[in-house]
Amino acid sequence: MAMKQRLGVNIDHVATLRNARGGAYPDPVRAALMAEAAGADGITAHLREDRRHIRDADIEALMAELTTPLNFEMAATSEMHAIALRLKPHAVCIVPEKREECTTEGGLEVAADQSRLTDFIAPLAQAGCRVSLFVAADERQLEACARVGAAVVELHTGAYSDFHAEGHTQAATDELARITRCAAFADDLDLEVHAGHGLTFDNVAPIAALPQVAELNIGHFLIGEAVFMGLASAIAEMRRLMDDARG
Repeated sequence: MAMKQRLGVNIDHVATLRNARGGAYPDPVRAALMAEAAGADGITAHLREDRRHIRDADIEALMAELTTPLNFEMAATSEMHAIALRLKPHAVCIVPEKREECTTEGGLEVAADQSRLTDFIAPLAQAGCRVSLFVAADERQLEACARVGAAVVELHTGAYSDFHAEGHTQAATDELARITRCAAFADDLDLEVHAGHGLTFDNVAPIAALPQVAELNIGHFLIGEAVFMGLASAIAEMRRLMDDARG
C-alpha cells in the first residue's frame, strides 16, 4: 500500500462568508479546529495582500491554537516575507497573486524569476519554514523550483478540475497525464510533491492515486459541501476517497 496521503484543509472561504457581513461569525479558526478534529492533517490559509478573506488576526490565532501544521499561503512580497519570518509557520506556500482575480489563476512563474526567488526563499528556509511553490505541471518550472531552494512543489490541478467539470474528457485525461508525468519528475528532483485547486469528490481519486503526491490541499469545495453535509462529514468523505484511491 502507498503511504498515507495527507489532507490539508483550506479555511479561507469561511473567512469569505464572515467578511460578507463584516462581523466575527463564522470564525475561520473554529472551522480549522473542527477540521483538525475531523481528521485534517494540516490547515491552509492564504493571507492575500487585499485581505479579502483571511486577516492578520486569523493567522495569529491559527498559529496560537492549531495542533496540526499551518500552511501559510502568500505572495512573494516584502510585506508577506516579513510576516512569515515573524510568525515562522510550519510551511510557507508561495503563490501567484493578482488583485483582480477571484481565485489563484495558474502557477507561479519560477523559471523567469529565479534570482529573486532564491533570495526570497533562503531566509524562510533558515527560519525553519518548509517552503513550497505553487506551480503548473511543467518540467521547466519544476527544475527551477529545485534550483531556487524550494523543499516542496504544489502542482496546480485547476485545469484538470475544470476540464473534468465541463465534461471535456480527453482534455482532462491529457492534463492528468501531464500531472502524472510531472509528479514523477519532481520526485526525481527530490522535491516533495503536493497538489491542489478545484478538487472535488468527483475528481479527486486519480490525483490521490499518484504515488508521489504526499499531500492534497482542498478548500473551497469542502467549505461549500459543508453547507449540505457538515464540515466533519465532508472531510471524512474526502479522506475516504483519498484512502480508497491509495489502497
